[in-house]
Amino acid sequence: QLVESGGFLVQPGGSLRLSCAASGFTLYYYGIGWFLQAPGKEREGVSGISASDELTTYADSVKGRFTISRDNAKSTVYLQMNSLKPEDTAVYYCAASSRRFGGLVRWEYDYWGQGTQVTVSS
Repeated sequence: QLVESGGFLVQPGGSLRLSCAASGFTLYYYGIGWFLQAPGKEREGVSGISASDELTTYADSVKGRFTISRDNAKSTVYLQMNSLKPEDTAVYYCAASSRRFGGLVRWEYDYWGQGTQVTVSS
C-alpha cells in the first residue's frame, strides 16, 4: 500500500512537500512516480525517480520548480513543490513501478496510492 500525505491549501508562490510512504513493503526496489489529476482531466505524469536514485525526470510544466527525492531507509519518496501556481491544483498520486524506472508513463506503474489534494489559491 502506498500512502501520500502533505497536500494542503497554499497561496500562489508558496511551497509544499508531498510524501509517499510504503506500507507492507519496501520501496527500495521500485521506481516511483508522481502524477496529478485535475477535475475533468486525465491523470498525467509530474515526476519520476528510479529505484537506484540515479535517474529523475520531470514534466516540462514543473521543471525548475519541483524536485523529487527518495529516502530508501525510510521507504519514502518526496516531491518538493516550490513556486506553486493555481494550475498546479489537482489530486497528486504516487505510484510504484517494478520496472525500476517508470518515468512519466502511467501504465508503467503497478501500484498506486489514494492521492492527496493540492489546492493553490489566494
